[in-house]
Amino acid sequence: MSKAVVKQKRPMTAARFKRVFMNSLVHVILGLLAAIWLFPIFWVVMTSLRKESGAYTSYFFPKALTFDNYIRLFTETTQLNFPRMFLNTLFISIIVCIISTTFVLCVSYCMSRLRFKMRKPFMNIAMIMGLFPAFMSMVAVYFILKALGLIEGNMVYISLILIYSAGSGAGFYIAKGFFDTVPKSLTEAAVLDGCNQFQVFYKIILPLSKPIVVYTILTSFLGPWLDFIFCKVIVGPRDKYWTVSIGLYNMLEKEFVNGWFTRWAAAAVIVSIPIAILFIIMQRFYVDGLTGAVKG
Repeated sequence: MSKAVVKQKRPMTAARFKRVFMNSLVHVILGLLAAIWLFPIFWVVMTSLRKESGAYTSYFFPKALTFDNYIRLFTETTQLNFPRMFLNTLFISIIVCIISTTFVLCVSYCMSRLRFKMRKPFMNIAMIMGLFPAFMSMVAVYFILKALGLIEGNMVYISLILIYSAGSGAGFYIAKGFFDTVPKSLTEAAVLDGCNQFQVFYKIILPLSKPIVVYTILTSFLGPWLDFIFCKVIVGPRDKYWTVSIGLYNMLEKEFVNGWFTRWAAAAVIVSIPIAILFIIMQRFYVDGLTGAVKG
């Protein structure tokens, strides 16, 4: 007859008690930080579902939930045309994403794999220029585009695409760092097999660098999607060419805020949905891309 083995409870030592206490404290702090971070998002969502349209209320939770604000946002377009703003932003962001991703990846490959005269000085200049905020050149860019006739009519779209994508190749450092982690023996073997530089880039480097490609696509898309300063300067008061950032800003103007405040919250939720979907789907590739760049 087997004897039952009785497990004795391990006594709580001072070191174990300290470890448990510190772990609990860390989790409590992280929980509080998460609540603080999520509170504004929760407040915007609740405001977008509020039936009353006033900007100020004495309560947090809506007395009645409704989706009327979302419906009115897309149907009442006489004063502020949100659907057109959304389509303008989506069109510009997609075009800029394609151009910027191409520029960044091509420049990164050249800096990582090719050796040519003035390579290091160019990299140093690009790093120094990146230390200055882009809006310092805002006035100069505006007058250059005005002299070229690119701020009138539908040419505004061309101007915004040029602004967001023309200098994107200078931000090659992260992608270059990832390309540096790809073994050079692979590219050398491809060259010996008869591949030219474009074939090496397209058939060898890019398939092995999917994380940084995804990261570059995400950052290239978010730039024009979130920008306000350059778009405000170029477009000005012409609401036909407004993007969502300008539209959301104008919804909070004195003449619109009382009637548009809850619709502003609904617009903020809608604008965040494409970004949230992209990051949820691409999160693993996004983190891997940053890790690979740090290793390089």
